[in-house]
Amino acid sequence: MTRERAYFEASALREHGRLCPDHVPEVYHFDRAMSLIGMRYIRPPHIILRKGLIAGVQYPLLADHMADYMAKTLFFTSLLYNSTTDHKKQVARYCENVEMCRLTEQVVFSDPYMVSKYNRWNSPLLDKDAEAVREDDGLKLEIGELKSMFIERAQALIHGDLHTGSIMVTPDSTQVIDPEFAFYAPMGYDIGAFLGNLILAYFAQDGHADEANDRKAYKQWILKTIEESWNLFQQKFLGLWNKHKDGNGEAYLPAIYNNPELLSVVQKKYMTGLLHDSLGFGSAKMIRELLELPMWRILTQSRMPAREHHVSAARLIVARQS
Repeated sequence: MTRERAYFEASALREHGRLCPDHVPEVYHFDRAMSLIGMRYIRPPHIILRKGLIAGVQYPLLADHMADYMAKTLFFTSLLYNSTTDHKKQVARYCENVEMCRLTEQVVFSDPYMVSKYNRWNSPLLDKDAEAVREDDGLKLEIGELKSMFIERAQALIHGDLHTGSIMVTPDSTQVIDPEFAFYAPMGYDIGAFLGNLILAYFAQDGHADEANDRKAYKQWILKTIEESWNLFQQKFLGLWNKHKDGNGEAYLPAIYNNPELLSVVQKKYMTGLLHDSLGFGSAKMIRELLELPMWRILTQSRMPAREHHVSAARLIVARQS
């Protein structure tokens, strides 16, 4: 990874923090030569969301907070709100984060579908599953389309790595951190990353269950959070769109889309497409987590191999069929 990623992390923190100050820590100072970021300390009892999900902690405001963060950061950096000139200037600026984009292309859209030295999974338990992914031509076609969209569609300034390790939480606070992969890309990549990680957490609960707690109630809370996250996001995003429909945004000019019925059709089509994109990117992120095993997975695996195999295989099946 290049040192320049610190510049884009600081830039994205500042921009997303301006748009959604309740859920992004302030940046007080950035020294580009030293790659040094001075930002607000996120105090205990905040913990990384992934740790809370492993521990079985419920966060009643998580869906609302993340919906608010995603709606504001994605809407206000898109052509729904900005002029083409302003949007293109920002796209050009973040295009310089090319090395981090290439890394994402490799680990999410390439490595899991071929023999790669970077692939790592629960071997030998998932060897056949990994081989099935590498031989699934239909899946490769879908992944190819997602990769093309990821590379070519500069829709909004995304976080770029919005998994549960990039979110710090308490029961009443949610803070999004570490946007070093930020650039202009499809909105669905951020939404899918977050929802996909919650789906992984849902299946992982079977590996954390014990005699004292079968985790069934917690799994239902995760499913509820997934549903609420999308529904609240859609509600907030459309609310922003309706509020600013007569503004400077050049995606749908008010002189053309000048009646409520037409705008409603446009919005329905837009949100349907965005949900479809989110499900696709979320599936790709899940496959990556299972077949190109990040270090956190190595450190937090269940101590029961058979159960871990069951959990991983179930998650992989869901990802491939999404």
